[in-house]
Amino acid sequence: MKNQNIVIIDYDAGNIQSVKYAFERLGIEPVVSNDKEVIRKADKVIFPGVGEASWAMNSLKDNDLIDLIPELKQPVLGICLGMQLMCENTEEGNTNALGIFPVSVKRFTNDQKVPHMGWNQLENLKGGLLNGIETGNFAYFVHSFYVPVIDETIAACDYILPFSAALQKDNFYACQFHPEKSGELGVKILENFINL
Repeated sequence: MKNQNIVIIDYDAGNIQSVKYAFERLGIEPVVSNDKEVIRKADKVIFPGVGEASWAMNSLKDNDLIDLIPELKQPVLGICLGMQLMCENTEEGNTNALGIFPVSVKRFTNDQKVPHMGWNQLENLKGGLLNGIETGNFAYFVHSFYVPVIDETIAACDYILPFSAALQKDNFYACQFHPEKSGELGVKILENFINL
């Protein structure tokens, strides 16, 4: 595994520690920081997130990170809410987001089946982030909002309707599922990200 400077963006998002532990298990000690210069100088950046979208965007604003993230040139990986915040906006709190991916985040409409929580299969895989992952492999999801399938979709999943399980545009990558909770599949995806 390459020795790299990996920075996890710290804006009080809920899953920072579990993401940090996942990299430590791979032998990498990531830096957790909200310092713009530290983030800019990273080899790779992780943009995690668990929680409510409008609160998270306010936290990014309070940490002066809203303009920084879309300008990053190194590989960036958004996870769960991090992926949704990389879109144009979200129906969660009618919140404007970072606008990296040209899509609006929608709410699942069947209240009896929401949140989508647990293991589900990945389909229509493409791209370097998913090397070694096979159609039908399972990842771990917890979410009530989803990104529709778009041109930037590199993995899809089906729950109530088809949605984007992973996205890529230029140097920006994102997973709706939690690689840090997805067992061997998640390990492989984090390794792929490190090796991009």
